[in-house]
Amino acid sequence: MNPAYKRRIIKALEYIESQLATPLSLEIISEHCHFSPFHFHRIFSGAMNETLNNYIARRRLEKAANFLVFKRDKSITEIAYDCGFSSSANFSRAIKQYFGYTPKEIRQPKNEDISRLGRIFDKYGKVFDPTDFYREKTAIKTSYDASIIVEVKELATMRLAKLKSTRGYQSDSLFQTWDDLSKWGELQNIALEKQFRLAWCYDNPAVTPLDKCRYEASIEVDNDTSIAEPFTEAYLPQGSYAFLHVKGTSEDVNHAQKYLFSEWLPYSRFEPDNLPMLEHYINDVRIDGLIETEIILKLRRLG
Repeated sequence: MNPAYKRRIIKALEYIESQLATPLSLEIISEHCHFSPFHFHRIFSGAMNETLNNYIARRRLEKAANFLVFKRDKSITEIAYDCGFSSSANFSRAIKQYFGYTPKEIRQPKNEDISRLGRIFDKYGKVFDPTDFYREKTAIKTSYDASIIVEVKELATMRLAKLKSTRGYQSDSLFQTWDDLSKWGELQNIALEKQFRLAWCYDNPAVTPLDKCRYEASIEVDNDTSIAEPFTEAYLPQGSYAFLHVKGTSEDVNHAQKYLFSEWLPYSRFEPDNLPMLEHYINDVRIDGLIETEIILKLRRLG
């Protein structure tokens, strides 16, 4: 894609994400990212392989499902308005049609043999099961260590070079993205074993289809390193971060993530700050057979 087009599409996506609680139209979004409203829907659909209206509806529903689980202090009506729905009745109907479950059933799921299939299955082949949000009430045991310890650390600002995965969390796309970024890093005289590798995981695969999940690979670079397309410059902000070290299978990592959100956070003095979940990769799973990573979450103190 032409770099100018790419920047405008990214601008449109960032604007949509920041305005999901407000009425959004093709005219408003196209004006914000400086595209002609007569052609923007075709440009967006071509770039995203999804219509603008479908994208906005999907992001509102995905955000709502996450809020139902992780913002339990908010009522269903409050979440409906926060996610751009005009009433709790419209919200409940949309959630049930899309996921196959009501908002109350997502908040208090029951184990069932067969998931109820909603529109998310028809559109994306994604079987939604609300119990995937909740870790079993048993001790976490991984292939590496039965104990899981969360540490809170202070980090300074870090300059990064990023590269986006073109097919979300699909494993072949992730490996290709990291290979391309690592090779670029070596060309910048950053030896492979010295690269600090940080993944930006924007979406929850329990809700979002894998190929639609937003994922960016990044490595730390110094201030003298020049960054150009397709790589982008970014900064990890200074602040407090939770660190959870895991070594094991992808299921072990998934259980550790659930533990962080469902058991550690509610009893801590913190809440998540406005930054996606991060993962610091320590090894290459293709070589070692197991994933070794630090799950990292930016925090802010509860007010």
